[in-house]
Amino acid sequence: MDGWMHVFLSYFFYIKDFYNKTVVRRNGTGLSEETLTLMYSLTVSVFAVGGLLGSLIVGMLVTRYGRKGTVVNTTVLVFIAALLMGFSRICGSPEMIIIGRFITGIHSGISLSVVPMYLGEIAPKNLRGFLGLVPSIFIGTGVFVAQILGLHELLGKEEHWPLFLSVIAVPTFIQLMLLPWFPESPRYLLIEKHNIHATIRGQFAFSATLFRLEDETAEIEEMQEEQRSLFSVETLSVWKLMLDDTVRWQVLSVVVINIGMQLSGIDAIWFYTNSIFENAGIPAPEIQYTTAGTGIIEIIAGLIGCFTIEKLGRRPLMIGGFAMMGICSTGITLALILQAHLSFMRYISVCCVVGIIAGFCIGPAGVPFLVTAELFKQSHRPAAYIIGGSLNWLSNFTVGFVFPFLQMSAGAYCYLVFATICASVAVYVYIVIPETKNKTFMEISQMFSKKEAVLETQSLIHVDQLKLRKLNGYGGLEHASVEFDSSLSVP
Repeated sequence: MDGWMHVFLSYFFYIKDFYNKTVVRRNGTGLSEETLTLMYSLTVSVFAVGGLLGSLIVGMLVTRYGRKGTVVNTTVLVFIAALLMGFSRICGSPEMIIIGRFITGIHSGISLSVVPMYLGEIAPKNLRGFLGLVPSIFIGTGVFVAQILGLHELLGKEEHWPLFLSVIAVPTFIQLMLLPWFPESPRYLLIEKHNIHATIRGQFAFSATLFRLEDETAEIEEMQEEQRSLFSVETLSVWKLMLDDTVRWQVLSVVVINIGMQLSGIDAIWFYTNSIFENAGIPAPEIQYTTAGTGIIEIIAGLIGCFTIEKLGRRPLMIGGFAMMGICSTGITLALILQAHLSFMRYISVCCVVGIIAGFCIGPAGVPFLVTAELFKQSHRPAAYIIGGSLNWLSNFTVGFVFPFLQMSAGAYCYLVFATICASVAVYVYIVIPETKNKTFMEISQMFSKKEAVLETQSLIHVDQLKLRKLNGYGGLEHASVEFDSSLSVP
């Protein structure tokens, strides 16, 4: 998504020219440069606004239509957006581009939540990480294809930009033809719809490709155990989830990793890759090919994360990815400061750009969506995705809006802000989030329940110690030692 926005920015001058010519034809006078820039900024940022709206309604959609049903039913949004943007120049309507971008954002906000949710629920625990990162590989592939199509030799010319904007209908059509043949999430059918027959059919359909027989039996038993634990619990709203003390660490973790994902600086890198490559001395006509090369790096890094997550786990990929981005962001700051004195620093900045993109795609690009699914039971999961998705899109919009001003005020030091955020998220993941590899949803929930119980016990001990200290002036207990029954401790 972020890379596609970068490709969209390559049409900056063409679309601004279209806006200006349309206004001249309507009013007889053109727009000022500031007004044109404002209109184009609105065209870019309205995508994030649509994404926020999509993430807010995803909980209602997945509860009503199911996981697969939501993906299928919302494909109509893409076709509407493609028609609006594709025919915008023929109709002489900049408004059609803006509305199309907004609708595309809504669909992206829904898909970025429901697709990881669906894959997380249908996957056996030993493949959940692999399947959870598959969407990030296809996103990277889509970015690379968009970068190739955006080359001047293909659709990068002025007369082709409406066609480029409508190309999104092609992969959506393929998805619409194939996805109805896939079963609905068996976990959703059993726990939320209580349809045991459809659950068994769906589970047998997936068992042919994903499960061994013993794994299939264990998976159904685990779903039934979760169903019994949630028998009297309805799907929680966002407000109830935030007030639920039993999952406060899970909620906080979703907040941290989803905000950190966008505030890591990846959007700033996408927006300013061309200028960084230009400063490194790459000839202007060749920058488009260099930028397309970053798409290959995305795919390779995504494949590395996908094929190592079940061996290394979720934590190492997130910690390593954020740490790598933090180090490279610091490197960009040093390179930009010193490149006036040391010419080779220009190439260091390019290497740091590559490092940030690779670090992001290895872990932070996909693991937060996977972990959001793993940290919650069925009744809590839709609301968790609403929280994570909305914060993700808000952070995306914030970076796009604030970064130009941050760059003007802080100059090269602005990347240190992103480095600090990346380091902080890496430390949080290391301290708080447990490893969820090869764990069932019930086992992960129990891990956090133990953490909560330990904290509550420590709090009670602290309170008791305070009460005893208050007795020091009256009971002479200042140097007394108090022993607690070991049975009260929680492992």
